This record gives sequence, structure tokens and C-alpha cells, in this order.
Amino acid sequence: MTIDETGTASRTVSIIGLDIGGSKTRGIRWRDGVIEVDAEAGSANVQNVSREEAAANLGAIFAKVGGADVSQVFAGSGGVDTDDDAAALAALIAPHVTGAKVTVVHDTRLLLAAGGADTGVAVIAGTGSAAWGTNAAGAQARAGGWGYLLGDEGSGYWFGREAVRHSLHRMNLGMAPDVLTRALLAECGLQAPGELIAHFHGATGRRYWAAMSPLVFDAAAAGHPESLAMIHQGGGDLAALAAQCAEQLNISGPIVLGSGLGMNQPPLQDAFKAHLATFGLIDVRVLAQDPIFGVLRLTSGV
Repeated sequence: MTIDETGTASRTVSIIGLDIGGSKTRGIRWRDGVIEVDAEAGSANVQNVSREEAAANLGAIFAKVGGADVSQVFAGSGGVDTDDDAAALAALIAPHVTGAKVTVVHDTRLLLAAGGADTGVAVIAGTGSAAWGTNAAGAQARAGGWGYLLGDEGSGYWFGREAVRHSLHRMNLGMAPDVLTRALLAECGLQAPGELIAHFHGATGRRYWAAMSPLVFDAAAAGHPESLAMIHQGGGDLAALAAQCAEQLNISGPIVLGSGLGMNQPPLQDAFKAHLATFGLIDVRVLAQDPIFGVLRLTSGV
């Protein structure tokens, strides 16, 4: 409670937003729309980490942003595919914010709102990939977002895995390591392509290989044909996810591309836009701010 300049008591409103990705969790606490705390911890996405690790990382976030005097927590997370998924994550959040309203949605909804749109299609290209959209009638459509074992085309993990596959294919053909393979081996601390097999199936995980994706873009910048082809394919796969949602919803945009890879790799953005143009979709936006800032738009009417 605060007292304004007229002497009238006014109630302040504190909201916590959470963006739970495959690699990290970001939490922001706003008071009357002004950032009070901005913090990060490990991922709380239960598709990628155990329930125990997710709970621990949420505890780390709330230890930083605080849980008292909060009216609402609005969380966007990957891996939220059903109402049960949302309820399970909300149950991990609720003990930290007693009395607050807790809302959990798929993280693509944060992305669309952060792009300044209430309708359209949001495409995540980060550690994983997914698309979600909604139209003026309130209908919704999703594409992808099945996790790395079933899909995640055009994601950071996908690029890292494709770099490994490329290197092993060259090895099988008796070809010497090229610029991409040499960079990959150096980053992994390995000596020969054959070592990638055990390394890939060993203690490394999804986030580890997603972190290798910049090597593909570096090699492409040096003119490496296979890396250029990977980017072309990745952009096309992401565009196909967006086009599927747009067709189901009978809308032409906007299409908003976001998350770490999508926001920071212009060659992927260019490939994405070029492929979307073949579907007749030209209202394309690359997110200019992190998806978590969509929380304010999504809670403005609450």
C-alpha cells in the first residue's frame, strides 16, 4: 500500500513472470509495471530435468525474486502440452507464493505477446523448437514441440546433432575432417571423429549439444557448403511449423520468431523468412525483446 500525492491510499501490484526454457529459467518481479528484480537459474522444464532439479531451480529463482506480496505469477514453459502438465508445474510454483494466482502456459504464448501481438503465430527456435498460434476467434493451433527425440527441427540441439552426423558421415566415407568437424572436435575436447559417437551417447545432454549450434553458423560464414545447407533446412523446417499453424487458423500473420537461436542468428532468420514467403506469409517479425516481457501484456487485463 502506498499513499499518492493527494493523500489517497493506493494498492501496488507485484507480478512475477517466469520464462522456463530448455537451458535456463528467468524470473522477473514487476511492481506496478517496473522491474524490481531480474534473476536467472537453471531450467525448470521437466521435459529436460528431473522434477527434483526443476523444484530446486524454482527455489533458487524465488530466493532471488521473493515470493511475498505477490498478486500473480505468470509462467511460460516448454513441455506444457496438457492441462495436467500446467497443473504439475503450478504445484511446484505455488508453495513459493502463497495466496497468489499462478498461471502456467506454453512458452510460445509469451513469445507472441512479447512481439506485440494478440493473434498470430509464435515460433520458438532455442534449445528446442515449437510453433503456436491463435486467431481473432480464439482458436488455437500448435505444431512441433515434441521434444528432441521426436522433433525439435531447426533448434539449437538439432544443429548440434546435425554437426555430429555430418562429421561421422565424412568419417565413414574416409574423408578428412573439414572446418566444421575440426571446430566440433576442438569444442568437445576430442581428437578424432570416431570419438564423437561415445561422447554423444555418454554424459552429454540436450543443452550441451545445443551449445554447439554456433559452430554451424561460424562454418557457414566461412563458406562451408554443408553448414549453409543445414541452415537452409533448419529455416525451412521452422517455416513449415509456422505455416501449418497459420493454415489451420486461416491467418496470414504476424509470424513472430524468437528464443535464443531465432533472435541471434541472422542467417537462420533469412532462411526462415525466405521459406515463409513460398507459403505466401510475409508478415514476419523477429522478436526484439526476450519473451518474458510478454508477461506484462498477458496480465494487463487481469
